[in-house]
Amino acid sequence: MAHRDPNTGIRWHWTTPRAQDILRRRSLPEILVFHRQLNRLPQEELGALLGYSTSYISRVETGSRTITDIGALRHIAKRLGLPPHVLGITDEADADHHAMIQFGDSVLRLAEITRQAGQAAAAVDELWPLVARLEARAADGHTDADVLRLLARARVGLGVALGHVLPEERLVTAAHWTGKGVAVARRLDDRALHAHALRHHGNELRKAGLHYAALERLGRARDLSRTPDERAAAVILLARAAGTAGATAVFDDAVTESGRLLDTAATTALFSEFTLHEVQLRGLAATGRVPDAVELLEHAPAPGLQTSPQWRIISAITAGQILLRRGARGAAGEQMRMALHGAELHRLPHQVQRVIRTGTSLPDVRAQAQGALDRLRANIAA
Repeated sequence: MAHRDPNTGIRWHWTTPRAQDILRRRSLPEILVFHRQLNRLPQEELGALLGYSTSYISRVETGSRTITDIGALRHIAKRLGLPPHVLGITDEADADHHAMIQFGDSVLRLAEITRQAGQAAAAVDELWPLVARLEARAADGHTDADVLRLLARARVGLGVALGHVLPEERLVTAAHWTGKGVAVARRLDDRALHAHALRHHGNELRKAGLHYAALERLGRARDLSRTPDERAAAVILLARAAGTAGATAVFDDAVTESGRLLDTAATTALFSEFTLHEVQLRGLAATGRVPDAVELLEHAPAPGLQTSPQWRIISAITAGQILLRRGARGAAGEQMRMALHGAELHRLPHQVQRVIRTGTSLPDVRAQAQGALDRLRANIAA
């Protein structure tokens, strides 16, 4: 009997509130039952995956058989794609505080690079085991400042990565994790970290459709910012949220300030002339100023070296939307197809959903997008 490797694919399903409740209790029977339900496996197939008999799996799930052997628990964790820490297994890195902090910092840096390179699903796979380890340490009373600071950053990073790979109907999970990051950052005397967490939480709230909550968080992030770079990162996201919410005055003020900050803030994957142009285009259309958006489209800057694949895809969809408003169906279809190819390649289902929503006058593109979304959803479910 053939079985999927449990370590392939993304681990987003372990980040849902229900899964977190189960993992927090460190109950192997509950974990096994949840894994079977999630993957629609009978006990026979789970037994084959783990190398145990069906009757043995049944006894473990009912609690009549308890597994305490460390080697067996490590084996189960590996086969289910779980970090060993959720089964109560520690390693030398946990005992060496300094080594663990260094390890966590390295994981966060690698995950950020991976996500910016258009591989957000791989970033989820990197971040979730770290978050699970830190959550376990915090639950065991390890609440010193550097562990909490790492936990806040890891929660936010996980939420942002999930915000790329989940479809719109599941984006509340991404906002859940960035919100948990804000909760920790608020406890620490670290203004920059608090602003960082608020920025990303506000952006995930926007994507989840909670527009006014997003504006509130992003406004607070802007007010907490102390450097031009921090303020630029907050203000451009505030402009995106305000445009989506139809808050014209807030949008115009944020765009104006973002334009001024181009002269003083560093160019990043988030903040650049290219990304500001996309934010302004989308916001103008959303606030009822389509002619202004059409005119602005003619002055699109070229993407820079730091422009991520996600932003190129986002920008192409926005350009396609504006071109449709102008009646240029051929050019709009070209933009949408290019964006659709990139969105499926980089596993960005909610960008595919944007194409579907705007493709009513492009039935062939809409059909292609629906097929891509079905494939992405099947991939996520697996």
